[in-house]
Amino acid sequence: MNLKVLLPTEVLLEEEAGKVTAEAENGSFTLLPQHIDFVTALAPGLLSYWDRQDRERFLAVNQGILVKSGNEVLVSVRDAVPGGELGALRRIVEERFMHLDEHEKTAQTAMARIEAGFVRRFLEVQKRV
Repeated sequence: MNLKVLLPTEVLLEEEAGKVTAEAENGSFTLLPQHIDFVTALAPGLLSYWDRQDRERFLAVNQGILVKSGNEVLVSVRDAVPGGELGALRRIVEERFMHLDEHEKTAQTAMARIEAGFVRRFLEVQKRV
């Protein structure tokens, strides 16, 4: 699968991945190449993927959206920190991404639902064409 992690100002990562694991509000999940197309809102947490050398890589990610369509996995998040030691990445998630103002949390949740609905409808329209 082609994994692409997008931030508001840059493409943070674009790489082939054999497996992708991330966290949604209702728990973690894993995507494999033959997985059906999938859209979900991501919770702040760790995203891991297996690279071409069969090594597991990690990113700390803020809230965002993940879309799997065919062989593409697109992850759009407000902020992400690649690599490093797992303990350090977990601390980054806890310190930087999870301490949001309640109003910001409510607004982000609403926007994530709107974005997920938009992407889902867009994929449905593409299938009809």
